[in-house]
This record gives sequence, structure tokens and C-alpha cells, in this order.
Amino acid sequence: MATVEIRRPPNNFFDVDLITAIANAYSSLDDIECRAIVLCAQGKHFCAGADFSRPEAERGSTQELYAQAARLFRARKPVVAAVQGAAIGGGLGLALSADFRVGASSSRFAANFSRLGFHPGFGISVTLPRVVGEQKALEWLLTGERLGGESAHAAGLLDELVTEDDVRPAALRFAERIATSAPLALVSIRATLRSGLAEEVEAATAHELAEQTRLQATADFHEGIAAAAQRRAPVFTGR
Repeated sequence: MATVEIRRPPNNFFDVDLITAIANAYSSLDDIECRAIVLCAQGKHFCAGADFSRPEAERGSTQELYAQAARLFRARKPVVAAVQGAAIGGGLGLALSADFRVGASSSRFAANFSRLGFHPGFGISVTLPRVVGEQKALEWLLTGERLGGESAHAAGLLDELVTEDDVRPAALRFAERIATSAPLALVSIRATLRSGLAEEVEAATAHELAEQTRLQATADFHEGIAAAAQRRAPVFTGR
């Protein structure tokens, strides 16, 4: 069993470098005696989304980011995500790249793209319906509402709900349960159940990026970003 830890506290915002590092870590564990991986993070939040504090040229292109994100779905070993605090936007996409998620009542999830006048990315249009069902995914994506841990657990987004202090230990216990199984069987069964998922994510991110690029040019997108920065309700006009 192995632990892959995000170390950008407190919010653990991601960029191309971080997603590449996670994908490289997964790849390095493919051929060694590792039967399960725990993806966890330092600090208050699992991942509060993309790092917009630097220009895109510095943090890497979205196209390259999505290419690296697709690599996460090609990992051969089962992944359990320990989700403390927030998993927002692309951070939710990162949590959904794992096979299982463990969280607490204080965990928070949001696919808030529609509230920003934007289109979901990181393959969420494929992964969220796969985990919670088409109807619930459509509701969350259209409303952009934030969910607490209990609602996420009831919908199947969280596989296990524990106390706040027990999120990482519980994720490790979950991975240990998996690791007691035969390693070749684990890889084989997982590959069967996730067959075609990486390819679906690649196709989805290509479409998501095209829609994101188109919507970035709209007045509603600029209003959504401004409203979020000013902590007010957005006033959308459909332009």
C-alpha cells in the first residue's frame, strides 16, 4: 500500500505540475509491490480547485492539464481519496478520479461551474454521472450547489462517512481492506470495471475545453468570476 500526498496547504490548489506529479507517482507504483493507493492532502482542504493566482503561461495550459488528468485514469492500482474539507470544481474532478472517497460531515463538494458562467472540466461530465447517476449529476451541475459530507454520502459520492479526525486513517483502513486481496486479481478486476474510462475522459475533456473556451468569451462568464470575487450573487444576462 502507498500514500500519495498533496502538499500545498491550506487549499491545495492544483496546476499542471501538481497533476503531472500525481500521475507520475501513480505510474511509478504500477510495477512494484503496491496493491492500493491512498490519495490525501495536507492542510484544511483536499483540493479547492485550480490555481488561478498565476498567469496561464506559468501554470501550464488547460490542454496540457487535461492530458495529465487523463493519465490518472490509466493508473493500474485502486485509489482511495481521503477528502477532508473542500473538493471544489477541478478539486471535485480530482476526487472523482479515485475509485473510492472517504470524508466527514465537514467535507464539502461543489461543481460550481454554472454559477461562474462556465462549463465543467477535468472529465467531470463523465465521472460524476458514473458515480452518482445521471439525474443527480445533472441537478448538481445545473445548480452549482454546494454539498456537505452527509448529502454526498447519501448520494454515493462518499463511500464512507467518518469523523473529521478519522478521514485519513479511515482511508488507509479502506485501502488495507483492498490490499488483502490477490494483487493480480485486483488489477484485472479493476481494469475490467474501468474499461474505456480513460478514453471517455480524454474525449470528454476535449469537448469540455472547447466549451470552456467558448464560454470564457461571454459576458456571463466575466460576471460570474466578478461576483465570486466580490462574494455576491451573480446577475446573468445570457450574453
